[in-house]
This record gives sequence, structure tokens and C-alpha cells, in this order.
Amino acid sequence: MEKVSYESSTFVPAGISPNIVAVAKPPWANRPHSGKLERLILQLGAGKGKFSEVTGIPRSIGCIGNNRFILRRDPLSVERVKELIREFRDLNGGELWLTNYDNVDYLLSMAAYAVEIGVPEVYAVVLLEDIDKVKPVEGVRTVVELEYSEENIRKLEELEGVHGALITVPGYEFKNLKESCVNFQGEVYLDVLFPGSAKRLDFNVIEVRRVLNPSVEDYHVCLAGTLAVTADGYALPCPLLRNYVVADMKRDSIKDVLKKKMLKSFWRMTKDNIPTCATCPFKYICHDCRALEYQATGDIDGMEYCPMLL
Repeated sequence: MEKVSYESSTFVPAGISPNIVAVAKPPWANRPHSGKLERLILQLGAGKGKFSEVTGIPRSIGCIGNNRFILRRDPLSVERVKELIREFRDLNGGELWLTNYDNVDYLLSMAAYAVEIGVPEVYAVVLLEDIDKVKPVEGVRTVVELEYSEENIRKLEELEGVHGALITVPGYEFKNLKESCVNFQGEVYLDVLFPGSAKRLDFNVIEVRRVLNPSVEDYHVCLAGTLAVTADGYALPCPLLRNYVVADMKRDSIKDVLKKKMLKSFWRMTKDNIPTCATCPFKYICHDCRALEYQATGDIDGMEYCPMLL
């Protein structure tokens, strides 16, 4: 099939406020991928967010949100975390996302360390209720997470020095929010909640899944270039694909992990590799979250939320 031509590497649905840079997908989903390590999502604790590994994480951008996970062994030591950050830098990694913290001071200290040693982009995700504990650190891109409500939006608009906002919004609220302008100077990521079954969907799936990515025929628009490490040291292709352990970071290096066929297979999991998607005429402009599908169906090739099958 002839390759699709793209004029822009960014895309949000029509009518979306210009400071909303991502809807129902991570902000890197519209960027071209090269097959190299791009980002490390490093979890620093079990997390204290609303959604949990036990009850299910229905978020479209749960990969960078604060969730609650089960730690199956002792967490990585501070020194080991620093070693991983240094190795990520040495491998020319670009984005370091620090999430699922249990202690804001620890989160900020690791973020400050990453900036100090020269990691290009350092993101620290904090809950809105913890923002008062955050002392600005030069070079750290603070992302505040909040549930959508008029009160929380007012609180967000009063914040200064915050790089971005991850706003968790139910589908029916997304309809009201999509054309409004959040008076916030930073980037806004709309994290849409999916029901456990497509039968209970309350928003237009096609609208939130549209994506333009020039490397979509070669790489998964979300997973490509991503390595996640849990607080207890398991390497994963995505923080939400907890059953797909690629390596043990208590003993393996990032360089070792990058040689793993399993990780590379996730990076190259294009729509052509998913049986039901392979013959779909819209496959190259349709983003989907494999973690959400796996959670809903128990199958990594699951199609619960496919707009063409609903």
C-alpha cells in the first residue's frame, strides 16, 4: 500500500482548544518513531492514584498517570534508580517520565538528579492535591494530574510554573470540555475514561482515536521507543502491560533490555500485525491502546473498543 503523506506531526480533533495537545493518547503518539529508545517511564512507588491494578485502570493515558499497583518484591534502591537514569542518558534517551510516586520529595529529588546529569526532558507527574508540596526545580517539567470538575479546573488555572495538566475526564464530560478553553498556559492532556465494555461507551470512539503519525506503518504509535520500569524493577513495554515482563532491572541493564525480541516486537506492533486490523482501510489513522484492549479482553490482540466493530 502506498505510504500516507502527513503535513503535520500533531493532531487533535476539530474544535479542541489549542492548548489541548493530546486526547485519549500520550503526547508522543503523533510523533515519528525511529526504532530507537525514546523514553523511559520510571515508576517510583506503588502509587496512590484512584485507579488500581486490582480493580482495573480504564484510562486512555494511564501510562503516565498516577495509579496504584501491587509491588511483588522490594522496590529498587535509590542508587539503582540513579544508575538507570544515568544509563538512559548515556543511551541518548530523550524523555524521562517519573510517575506513581509514594513520596513527593523522592519524586522531585530523582527529577532534579536527572536534570543535573543532563537528561533532555524530565517530567514529574504529581496529583493536584500534592501540588502545594512541590517546590519548583529548574528544568523539571511538572505535570499535574486532576479529575475534571469545575472546581479542579479553577484550581488548575490558578497554578503557575506547571508544564502540563493530565485531566481525567469521563466520556460524557469530554463532550462538554472539547470545545472549551482551559485558561492554563501549559500543555493539556485529556485522559478519557473507558468503560469495562464497549456496550457502555458514552463517547465517540472514532473521534478520540484518530491519529496522524508518519511512522505508523513501521512502528506502534504509542509503544515504539518506550521502556517502562516498575518500582520493584520489572521492565515492561508499557506500565499497564503488567504481565509482559521483558527483563529484571535489578540485574539487567537498559542496553540488555533493548536487545530483547519481546520489547522490539511491541515497538513494531503495527496495525498490520493485529489480525482484525490488518485489512481495515482506516488502520493507519486509528490509534488504540493495547493495554486497554488487554484489560478488557485478556488478549493482546483484543478488539473490544474497535469503532468499526461496535
